[in-house]
Amino acid sequence: MGDEKAESDDGIARAVLDSSPNAIVALDRDQTVVQWNSAAERLFGWTAAELLGRRAPIVPPELTAEHNAVLERVRTGDVVSLRTKRLHKDGRPIDVRVDISALRHDSAAMVGYVCVHHSVRDDQTARHRGEQRERLVRRLTDVVGDINAELELPAVLDRIAASLTELTGADAGGFVLIEGERLRLVSAHKLPPSLRGATADLRTSLVGKLLRTGKTVLLETQEVGDLIWAELPGLHSIALGIAAVGGRPYGALYALFAKRKAGHVELELLELLAGHAGIAVGNAMAYQDVLRQRAHERAVFDASADGIAVLDRRGVVIQWNPAAGELTGHHAGDVLGGPPPFPLPAPGEKDTFQLPSGVWLDVVSAAIPETGETVVDFRDVTRAKELEEAKDLFLATTSHELRTPITVVRGFAGTLDARWDKMSDTERRSAVRTIAERSRSLAQLMDHLLLGARAGAEELAVRAEPFDLAEVVRRATLGLPELSARHKMEVELPGDLPPVLGDPAATDIVLSQLLENAFKYSPDGGLIRVEAWPEASCGKDGVVVVVDDEGVGIAAADRERIFERFVQIDTGDRRRFGGVGLGLYIVRKLARAQDGDVSAHPRPGGGTRMRLFLPCATTSRDIREG
Repeated sequence: MGDEKAESDDGIARAVLDSSPNAIVALDRDQTVVQWNSAAERLFGWTAAELLGRRAPIVPPELTAEHNAVLERVRTGDVVSLRTKRLHKDGRPIDVRVDISALRHDSAAMVGYVCVHHSVRDDQTARHRGEQRERLVRRLTDVVGDINAELELPAVLDRIAASLTELTGADAGGFVLIEGERLRLVSAHKLPPSLRGATADLRTSLVGKLLRTGKTVLLETQEVGDLIWAELPGLHSIALGIAAVGGRPYGALYALFAKRKAGHVELELLELLAGHAGIAVGNAMAYQDVLRQRAHERAVFDASADGIAVLDRRGVVIQWNPAAGELTGHHAGDVLGGPPPFPLPAPGEKDTFQLPSGVWLDVVSAAIPETGETVVDFRDVTRAKELEEAKDLFLATTSHELRTPITVVRGFAGTLDARWDKMSDTERRSAVRTIAERSRSLAQLMDHLLLGARAGAEELAVRAEPFDLAEVVRRATLGLPELSARHKMEVELPGDLPPVLGDPAATDIVLSQLLENAFKYSPDGGLIRVEAWPEASCGKDGVVVVVDDEGVGIAAADRERIFERFVQIDTGDRRRFGGVGLGLYIVRKLARAQDGDVSAHPRPGGGTRMRLFLPCATTSRDIREG
C-alpha cells in the first residue's frame, strides 16, 4: 500500500511538472541542469536531452554577475523573484520573470536551485495557471487521502465520483463496478439518481473496449450512447479509467464532458484518480469481506449450543458466548478478564468436569499458534452422565434382582431332586409353592423389562374405549388387605363415577404398580387409601384416582425423577426395597398413552400421594396407537 502510494505521488509530481506552463529548471550546486521540463524546452528551444548534466547557456554574459549574486542570496535562505533577460537557443533575448529558490534534500540540506521562468508577456496568465495548478495538486492530495481513509464502499464511490468532476472539470461522472460479465453503475455525480443500479454487458461496453486494448485510460468521442451517458444533455465525449489493483480490475471511473474538451491533463488526472479509486475500492471490499466474515463468525459463536470461550496467551477470558453463560451460570460480565470457572485440559485433549452446580461438562481446547490464543469448547453431558450411571446401576440391580429368585428356584429344585423320597408331602408342597412364587416374580420382572423397553422405544400400544374405572380399581384392590397384617386398606369410590376413555388392561397395570409401591415403601405398615372423584384438568373432564400411603415419602427434588428409567429414590432405599427402577417409568408412559397423566405428591401428615388422571369418555381426544 505504501509503495503504491509513493508511485502515485511520483506520478502526480511528474504530471504536474510536465504540464506546468512555466519553464522549470533545476540546477545542482555547480549550476548543472538536473531537471528541464517541457515548458523550458518550448521557452528556450533547448531539449532536456541536450542540457541535462550541462550548464544551460541561457544567461546573457552581461547578466552573469547578477545571476551569481541572486544565487548567493538564495544560498543564504532567500527566495528571489526578478524580471530579467534570458537567451533562446537561436540567440535572441527573452524578457522573463524568474523565481529562484533553494532545492533541498529531505534532510533540509541544500543541494541546488529551482528556477521557474515565464514570459513577461504571459506573466498574468502564467501566474493564474500556476495558482490553479497548485490548488489542483493540493486538492488531489486531499482527495486521495480522503478516499483511502474511507472504508465504507458506498461512501468511497460517491466521494470518488464527486472528486472526479471537481478535479477534471467534467460535467458529470460515475463509477461502475465489474460484476462478472456485467457492469453496474454504483455511484453517479450530477446525473439523475434513477440511473444508480443500471447495468450493461461488459463485453459490449466502453469498459470492455478499454480492457481489450490493455491500456488504463480511454477518451471516446463517438460512442456517447453507452449505458447511461445519453442522460447528460450535450454530451460529446467520455473519458474513462480502469480502477485496478495488482492487475485485477474492480471497475471503471467515467468523466463526461458536455461543455468543454478533455485534454491530456484531464486524462492524466483521471488515470491517477482511477488508480487510487482501485486501491480504495479494493480496501473497502476487503473491509466489507472482513466485516461479513466477522458477522458470520459472531453469529455462529453466539448461536452455538456449545459453550465457547477464547483465552489470550495469559489464560484470561476475552470472549464468552451466551451458551457458556447458560451452561456454567457465569455470564460474560463475570468471567471476562479472568480465568475460566473450570480447569482446562491440555490442547487437543478432552476432560470431563463437574461444576459445583452439579453440571457435568465435556471440555476440549485448541491452541492458535499465530495469536497465542486458546479456544475452549464445552458442552453439558449431565444427562448422558446420569444415563450412563443409570445403565450401570440397572445392570447391577437387574443382576441382583434376577439372582435372588433364580438362586431360590435352583436351590429348592435341587432339594426336591435330591431328597424327594425323604421329604414329606407338606415339605414338597411348600418347596413347589416357593418355586412357583419365585417364578412369578421372575415373570413379573421380565414383564417390566419388556414394557420398559417398549416404552423407551415409544411402542406401547393402548386401546381407546370407554370403560368403568371404578370396576378396574375394585379388581386391582381385591384381596390386598389380606397380604399384610401391618397395613390397613381403604377404598372409597363414589357411585356416580363417570366412565373414562382408555385401555382397561393398561390402567390395571398402572394401578397395580402404584399399589405395589404403596405397600413396598411403607415397610412399617400404616393406611393405604384409594380414592377417586371426577375432576376437570387442563380443560379436559376426567377422573382422578389417588393412592395414599404413610410410608417413607419422596423428596421434592425426586418427585419427577422417579418417573425416569432406572431411577429410584436414593441408594439406601434402592438397597432396602429392591427393584430395577422401571415401574413408575412404565406407569407414566401408559397413563400418557391414554391421554392422561400420573404424578407424585406429598401426603399431608407424611407419606406419598400418587395421582392418576384419565379423561372422561365424552372428552374429545387423540389416542396414540403403538
